[in-house]
Amino acid sequence: MGWFYGTEWRRSVEGISVKRLTRGGETDSRRGHVVRRVVSPWVAGLVLLSALLHASWNALLKSGGDRLRSIAVMAVAAGLVSAGWACFLPAPRAESWFYIALSVVLHVAYYFLLVTAYRHGDLGVSYPVARGSSPLLVAAGAAIVADERLDTFTLLGIGLVCGGIFGLARGRAGTRGIVPALLTGATIAAYSVADGLGSRAAGNAWSYAAWLFVLNGLVMLPVLFWRGARFDSSAQRSAAGGVVSLVGYAIVIWAASISPMGQVSALRESSVVVAAVLGWLFLGEQLGSRRLVACLIVAAGADCLGLRG
Repeated sequence: MGWFYGTEWRRSVEGISVKRLTRGGETDSRRGHVVRRVVSPWVAGLVLLSALLHASWNALLKSGGDRLRSIAVMAVAAGLVSAGWACFLPAPRAESWFYIALSVVLHVAYYFLLVTAYRHGDLGVSYPVARGSSPLLVAAGAAIVADERLDTFTLLGIGLVCGGIFGLARGRAGTRGIVPALLTGATIAAYSVADGLGSRAAGNAWSYAAWLFVLNGLVMLPVLFWRGARFDSSAQRSAAGGVVSLVGYAIVIWAASISPMGQVSALRESSVVVAAVLGWLFLGEQLGSRRLVACLIVAAGADCLGLRG
């Protein structure tokens, strides 16, 4: 569907409200919420910072011994910080709580799948596949469910992502790490859409993010006690990683509330190259020319999918 200027009206595909399209953005006629047609340079800069933060905490998770415990500590630490943060923010609107609950379920599935992916594959393989396949799955789902036409730009993006993933799958990690990484990408695609819609319905993207992390932490608390709730040096590093993940994803939720979700997601996929370099620098993973080129291809394909139309 194309974009039109002036005072044209259309019904939101999300079923949230009727929106008026104006020069420079899309205005929610009921709430006055504006979603820009393009990502502004300073928002893009913050999303790129978020990509760096995201790759960093994933590298920290990959380096840990008990990764399930580590990700539980991250979730609980982020939840504790968010609980204090939420005290200074307005409560999310009632209609956004469905998306918060849905996102919590999807995030828990994401945590377990991510741990499984890192158990069987390198950071420089599992991370690009998970992040790069997410916009691929969004495009495929839109074509099947919403009957969206796959234009040339979208087909190019699908081809690049598939080619890059195939190149990574031919590496020494084999297919054991690829399958859970692809499933992780599916959960990323699902919670990204849920959080984009939910943050717009919440009225305040920051309060949506805060309460999402609070509930994530509560749900992961039993996992932490199951794996051992001791605050040793490993837990301290994981807690720091949790705060980093909170800052990084809160930026993304806020950006998706005022900018096109596809473009925000595409910018964030630049983290696949960062992850490959971090795996080489700190985890002793190989970074041959084939793996680096494959990561760049996945990132380019994700950009094509996210910036399409």
